[in-house]
Amino acid sequence: MSAVAESAGAQPLHLGRVRWIGFRTIVLREYQRIIRIWTQTILPSAVTQALYFAIFGSLLGGRVGPMGGFGYMEYIAPGLIMMAVNINSYSNVVSSFYGAKWGKHVEELLVSPLPSWLIVSGYVTGGLVRGLLVGIAVTGVSLLFTHLHVRHPLIIVGAVVLTSMSFALGGFLNALFAKNFDQVNIVPTFVLTPLNYFGGVFYSVALLPHWAQAISYFNPILYMINAFRYGFLGVSDVNVAVAFGIMGGAAVALFVGAIVLMERGYGIRE
Repeated sequence: MSAVAESAGAQPLHLGRVRWIGFRTIVLREYQRIIRIWTQTILPSAVTQALYFAIFGSLLGGRVGPMGGFGYMEYIAPGLIMMAVNINSYSNVVSSFYGAKWGKHVEELLVSPLPSWLIVSGYVTGGLVRGLLVGIAVTGVSLLFTHLHVRHPLIIVGAVVLTSMSFALGGFLNALFAKNFDQVNIVPTFVLTPLNYFGGVFYSVALLPHWAQAISYFNPILYMINAFRYGFLGVSDVNVAVAFGIMGGAAVALFVGAIVLMERGYGIRE
């Protein structure tokens, strides 16, 4: 009876604390998932980027010569790091949230007191965590091949965070629209990979003919990679302020879009 009385007299948890617990739970679950299967979430990117450095940097770099006033290996390093970050941020969220849909435990989130914006934020934070962990791992790999001089640390942090958030939100939207596992893989394979390769990872757009340069400026990844590269090398093919405007605008637009679709129950209440 005393236990019942104590339970009845206990103060209910404040809604804000309940929401914080829910958000923290999503993020911790994502982090534990990333670490538990690190051979699938972190190691492959480190190995892949090491191959890029070995093949493009060492074998072809000597033939290409300096790029933008820097050694070719040093020039491509920021692009390779950013490419790994955006791919992994996207992949983490699209696979995790679609897995929640497929396993039907997304319904537990829908009946919880967590608002849509908090659910989206939790998954995006998980994508951000994986993006940063992979970015750190690939940076460590790059230091085995070249030197990285940090000129503008705040620009580096801002660029990687905004890029990771944008791609994590893109992954969330893909998971909402996807109706099977094939649709989960379509965007990374046929959209992200071409945009990354044509986003200035391995070259400066100044080398392209004018018509190709004009097309390249419609590629948002070009701005993300160049802003990140500017933080290390101090050179960029685009205006850095414009790049941050595009990254920030993309993050806000995708966040709002994800919340609107969640509120309508698109892809999760069908």
